[in-house]
Amino acid sequence: MTLFFAILFYLAFVLFVVGLAYKVYDFARTPAPLSIPTTPAPTTKPGVAFRMAREVVLFESLFKGNLWIWLFGWMFHFGLFLVLVRHLRYFVEPAPAWLVFIQPFGKYAAFLMVFGLAGLWARRFLVERIRYISTPSDHLMLALLVGIGLTGVGMTFLMHVDVVAVKAFFLGLMVFEINPLPAHPGLFLHLLLVALLMIVFPFSKLLHAPGVFFSPTRNQADNPREKRHLAPWAAQIEKH
Repeated sequence: MTLFFAILFYLAFVLFVVGLAYKVYDFARTPAPLSIPTTPAPTTKPGVAFRMAREVVLFESLFKGNLWIWLFGWMFHFGLFLVLVRHLRYFVEPAPAWLVFIQPFGKYAAFLMVFGLAGLWARRFLVERIRYISTPSDHLMLALLVGIGLTGVGMTFLMHVDVVAVKAFFLGLMVFEINPLPAHPGLFLHLLLVALLMIVFPFSKLLHAPGVFFSPTRNQADNPREKRHLAPWAAQIEKH
């Protein structure tokens, strides 16, 4: 199993990095022929940056659109952020003081993450218009995330695992050394789900994470009177 997971995570890491890099490149080179910022919109680049920060951190547009979805969505994303930061301890040695300090917060943030996911998943069954447009992939992504969260909570509070050995395994992978992985069914399932998430991430709707930065309704200034908006490909045509 140690060799299996070592190969699996090398493969998942390559697919995740290459796939994500290609998608970001594809987003960046896609032309935006029209100036279409959602109004009221800022008229300056610093204003756009501030608006984007509010969107990424606070989910401002979702807050204005639907308070309940915003609540569950923010709970999930904030919980996920703390959980991911907490997991950095498996990849650094020694762990810095700030990472040690955040461990208890990340530990209990897993409950916040799972509860938020449960709310987002429930609306796909309970809200008729959302149920109508939900596809199997939507449910599978949520099931995958819930599975990761529940197996992580289980190992933390119910079925304890040798975290020192787990850390040695991942530190070894970073220098191409394969150290023994604890024989723990919950850990095997957790790692399998995490690797699967890394593999499918660049090809799923989860790409809204980097995609929000390329949305013309968010990253454009509302200055059509002051400055003509011209897509790069159109500018080349105009020169000729």
